[in-house]
Amino acid sequence: MLRHSIVFLILAIIAAVFGFGGVAETAAPVAQALCMFFASAWIVSILLGRGGSDGRV
Repeated sequence: MLRHSIVFLILAIIAAVFGFGGVAETAAPVAQALCMFFASAWIVSILLGRGGSDGRV
């Protein structure tokens, strides 16, 4: 689950670079929405992942 959240965070950062940097000016609102969504999903995943870990991978 943590691996998925890290992948989503990386995708959000890539989308932000293209959207915020002016490379894809028409897609900037979509990139901003994806960035916020995946960053939020990453934070929730981190918070929920801390509770029930028993050390197993």
